[in-house]
Amino acid sequence: MTDAIDTPEKLPENPAPVAPGRDLMSKFDGLITERQALLDSGVTDPFAIVMEQVKSPTEAVIAGRDTILLGTYNYMGMTFDPDVIAAGHAALDQFGSGTNGSRMLNGTFQDHIEVEQALRDFYGVSGAIVFSTGYMANLGMISTLAGKGEYVILDADSHASIYDGCKQGNAEIVRFRHNDVTDLDKRLGRLPAEAGKLVVLEGVYSMLGDIAPLKEMVAVAKKHGCMVLVDEAHSMGFFGPNGRGVYEDQGLEDQVDFVVGTFSKSVGTVGGFCISSHPKFEAIRLACRPYIFTASLPPSVVATATASIRKLMTAHEKRARLWDNARRVHGGLKAMGFRLGTEKPDSAIVAVILEDQEQAVVMWQALLDNGLYVNMARPPATPAGTFLLRCSLCAEHTPEQIERVIGMFRAAGQAIGVIR
Repeated sequence: MTDAIDTPEKLPENPAPVAPGRDLMSKFDGLITERQALLDSGVTDPFAIVMEQVKSPTEAVIAGRDTILLGTYNYMGMTFDPDVIAAGHAALDQFGSGTNGSRMLNGTFQDHIEVEQALRDFYGVSGAIVFSTGYMANLGMISTLAGKGEYVILDADSHASIYDGCKQGNAEIVRFRHNDVTDLDKRLGRLPAEAGKLVVLEGVYSMLGDIAPLKEMVAVAKKHGCMVLVDEAHSMGFFGPNGRGVYEDQGLEDQVDFVVGTFSKSVGTVGGFCISSHPKFEAIRLACRPYIFTASLPPSVVATATASIRKLMTAHEKRARLWDNARRVHGGLKAMGFRLGTEKPDSAIVAVILEDQEQAVVMWQALLDNGLYVNMARPPATPAGTFLLRCSLCAEHTPEQIERVIGMFRAAGQAIGVIR
């Protein structure tokens, strides 16, 4: 007898036609049409800029033109620091170009141990875990900390990585109005007192550059028995006496349970991390999927991060220069009549708010044509349908560059009628 599994079924001689499946890419037709209309207008694609040459932390060649960089998040200007570059070269020579594995297997080199120790020293904590990116740090920590039957409470204007961390996990998600302490208190009061709860906040919000009232928010969170995670990606290096972030600046080091950060801003390379003094923090390595199931950073990358973090511990002059640059740009643009994201220079981000996408694109193009690169941001990245040009100041911007920046904004703003 022949096994049925070995006997092919007889196919019908004239099989019925199969209906074509829906093209999964069709959902992006609106985006494709919008982008093409933008390109057809003669504008440079603002989301496809190529740095043909990078000359320094503050200057690059774009489209063959020397351009001042005012949109790179290179807050402390560490990307060309000689000691940082030398550390990367040494690690590349000693360990090669990559790890070829995850941290849980063969992907932990001596440089990974050293960068985590540098983070412990920088933050004055007992625990530090490095992820492959800042995005992965939020994705991993939030999805691992809060599970089924527990709650994540987050600001409505939270970064995409925070929202995606919530989606990755199984916890219930509760949003509160941006920077609204009263709304946070009200929403926490509705949750079961006995349930595990994680409040996720950001020190500096990256679109408008506004800071969170962390002191009041952490007090409310603790009143309701919550643990607190603060993302300090846009404040590490220059907020607080030691550059640890807004939570240090507001005196909350003994009240925040977890701090997430990134190497791609003030540190000047790539990678993410979380630090904590919780006695069980090391257990995260055994449970966090975005840590376990991804390749570890190349040794040359973490070596540059170590050198940069060690130097940031004493970078007091750089911090002062960065704040001075932020005050000068914010004050100059405000005096000209631009609408800004904050009333005062709260951070190293200065957001210029425009009326609509057309106005934002035209002004962005005018600035680029005159040799200034800033970020153009639009929904859904921006809150409440806001269109803006986002400036990120660097400690290495010279006084002369700052004056040129202000002058270029004046010329572009007057040319399109944003200011008089």
